[in-house]
Amino acid sequence: MPKESPLRSRLLDEKDKKILMMLQENGRAQLKEISKKVNIGIDSVHKRIKEMIKKNIFKSTILIDPRAIGYPLVADIKIKLKNVSDEERNKFIKYLQNHKRCTELLSVMGDFDFTCVLIAKDSNEFEELSTQIRQEFKELILEWKGILVLKTYKFEEYDLE
Repeated sequence: MPKESPLRSRLLDEKDKKILMMLQENGRAQLKEISKKVNIGIDSVHKRIKEMIKKNIFKSTILIDPRAIGYPLVADIKIKLKNVSDEERNKFIKYLQNHKRCTELLSVMGDFDFTCVLIAKDSNEFEELSTQIRQEFKELILEWKGILVLKTYKFEEYDLE
């Protein structure tokens, strides 16, 4: 049997999409419930979910509202680096990946290199976090633009239909 191409292996059929939509709505949906709505057997649902996780189509996780757990200050930070080496860039990425108040780190295209979401208990803590990161990488950071997130209306929801 010929090996499936990487692109082909990423495509989802309608049943996969239905499963993903149900799990997105309720990550604790039972296999039996999904099976009935998608009209396939429980074992098939389980196999499809395992395969999608293996292919990194989704991760089984929970979404936490930072405000509900004592972090009312949520800031989206846009960061532009100077002309840095791969080693310096990787050190910067690893630092933010491991930072306990950095909840998201994305490499972006455009005027900035990264967008980073930082959470804090108050403005004083945010100022400390911001200063700490900027001082640690003062030789690498060319531009730092912070945007305070006032309210989240939608986060990581995908319409697959």
